[in-house]
Amino acid sequence: MQAWRVHRNGEPSEVMRLEETDRPVPGPRQLLLRVRAANVNFPDALLCRGHYQVRPPLPFTPGVEVCADTEDGRRVIATAALPHGGLAEYALADEADVLPAPETLDDAEAAALHIGYQTGWFGLHRRAALREGETLLVHAAAGGVGSAAVQLGKAAGARVIGVVGGPGKAAAARALGCDTVIDRHTDDIVTAVKDATGGRGADVVYDPVGGPAYAASAKCVAFEGRIVVVGFAAGDVPAPALNHALVKNYAILGLHWGLYRQKDPAAVRRCHDILTEYAAKGLIKPLVSERVAFADAASAVQRVADGTTTGRLAVLPGGPGAATGPAIAGPATAGEGEAAGSGRATGEDEAR
Repeated sequence: MQAWRVHRNGEPSEVMRLEETDRPVPGPRQLLLRVRAANVNFPDALLCRGHYQVRPPLPFTPGVEVCADTEDGRRVIATAALPHGGLAEYALADEADVLPAPETLDDAEAAALHIGYQTGWFGLHRRAALREGETLLVHAAAGGVGSAAVQLGKAAGARVIGVVGGPGKAAAARALGCDTVIDRHTDDIVTAVKDATGGRGADVVYDPVGGPAYAASAKCVAFEGRIVVVGFAAGDVPAPALNHALVKNYAILGLHWGLYRQKDPAAVRRCHDILTEYAAKGLIKPLVSERVAFADAASAVQRVADGTTTGRLAVLPGGPGAATGPAIAGPATAGEGEAAGSGRATGEDEAR
């Protein structure tokens, strides 16, 4: 089969290599998956750089979430079991991390549903207890993680303010349903949030960026507001002033979705059922801005690393329609599939 592999750490465009390799062999309680679509996440770039909290042995294949077929023909979504990630024709996944793909979403959309939306749902509902009618401030609102939070906030009945960088991303945030959009390149975030809320501030802040975004959030969070720390895409891990949280009476909440996978897997499955229902009702739909040819996967990971993308990029290992036949057939053979197509760790758990 063909797979993108990393033999040394560095920038994705420099260290990712497309190679012929053997199909991976499942271990105990693992499944072999034929990849339909792989969603590109910011942690894929961190893995390439060697900056992620998980460091798989070299060489490894990036790609932390996929839509795929199982050996018995089920269409599923899964978090791939590294070092056999999803930027390949075949990947591995632990049985516990495999969930049915929503029928209402295509392969690229389904691949982008899992981690970002689970992170958003747990952050907004389990950690921040977002209530109908509250104001939700989402940083990087046009990105993969932020766009999920925007849609989930609207589904919960919140008023959503989105912070973006540039007019193109502002247009995407409006299309996602943001009630107010702030361009951090031209607007003062604190002033704009207070103007939009009559001076009250945001009840819940969803921050996958850190750095200056967190500093602005602390200045415009409302009385009894909640700041959900999801990650540090800006590269800077802020040091909160706890005296400031005390005198303004707000909460700082961390969200590491991976811990729910470890400590409360039943909650993850319940969340998936909720997200599937939301998708069926049209309340959420992953913003897939580009479906990328398999040969261009390294470039796609680099663009996500550079923060130049909107929404999600999905890599299609076999090209459009390649995964429409039998799921997995015959033994693995070396050289098969030749025609298939020639910072810092985030706390958002594998999502940007």
